[in-house]
Amino acid sequence: MYTLSILSNLPKLSRSVPVAALRLQSRQFSAIQENGKNQLRRSYLYVPASSEHMLQKSLTTNSDIIIYDLEDSVAPLDKEDARERLAGFLTVRSLAKTTPTDKLPSPSRIAVRINSPQTPFFERDIVRALTIPSVRTLILPKINSTDDLETVTDAMEAYGRSHGIINLVASIESARALHNVGEIARWESVYGQEKGGKLAALLFAAEDYCADTSVIRTASRQELLYARSKIAITAKAFGLDAIDMQVCVNYRDTDYLKDESADGRRLGFSGKQAIHPAQVDVIQSTFVPTEQEILRAANILHMMAQAHGAQKGAIGLDIGDDKGGKEMVDAPMLKQAEKTVELARAAGLPIPTVP
Repeated sequence: MYTLSILSNLPKLSRSVPVAALRLQSRQFSAIQENGKNQLRRSYLYVPASSEHMLQKSLTTNSDIIIYDLEDSVAPLDKEDARERLAGFLTVRSLAKTTPTDKLPSPSRIAVRINSPQTPFFERDIVRALTIPSVRTLILPKINSTDDLETVTDAMEAYGRSHGIINLVASIESARALHNVGEIARWESVYGQEKGGKLAALLFAAEDYCADTSVIRTASRQELLYARSKIAITAKAFGLDAIDMQVCVNYRDTDYLKDESADGRRLGFSGKQAIHPAQVDVIQSTFVPTEQEILRAANILHMMAQAHGAQKGAIGLDIGDDKGGKEMVDAPMLKQAEKTVELARAAGLPIPTVP
């Protein structure tokens, strides 16, 4: 074990250490700037627009992202009413004088899942969403190829928007989508981000994927390892967030949820979907570094700063096995340590320092 004291900041490094040694680019972990602070994107909670009660209840959740849903949770005959209900809720709330307990979430936390381009509801959904100033993110279901993204961006350009860039999240739900995921991830709107939107994340819709591929989902998740790994790595290759699947087994089983969340984080996902408010805290506490990971990262940063000051590029780090074992630490592990510390800092976790 490392013997470290817990302080709020790391010690200053030697002036000979490159500035990049402690800097992390924004694409390296899932956070956005909100009032000068990093806001993490770990939990994505679905809220049915079919329920006025659920809409009101969403004002009390601490989920990083709230997805107001016009798709699967809304019956076909209720699509029109749900769309107007949501628009009214978001518009009225943004204009009304509210207390902290019933205040509308900041725009950076608000997303709307519209119906897919293959449905008759798509056009009216996207037109209505574009009129709501607080909507900054659209979740796009059933994106099978870049053709579907072109349909979305054409609609955005045609109907216009004056409230800033819209982030787009492509939902991967089929064998065809997984086959085309590389092309989907590298897509950019021909109209530019201001008019045509910006692809910001890939989302894995496991149940739809299983229905399309005849994959049988089990508690082991082994059958989804390839799909999840491919989506996570492809997202990272193009600087996108990677959003893991909803939990399938009993959603009230917090032990399983924590295990599945930890599994997703190990695969490289930056966040996870939630279908119940009770899941949010578990997800958010899992998609951050553990105390031991932070301790190790801080030790690496401190020791590598000393090594660089001595014109050395690598160190031997004591692994704490009481046998004198050491692991070699060089530039790649330094980058991992930087990411760990930056993510911990964004999450408001204490950063240790070496005495």
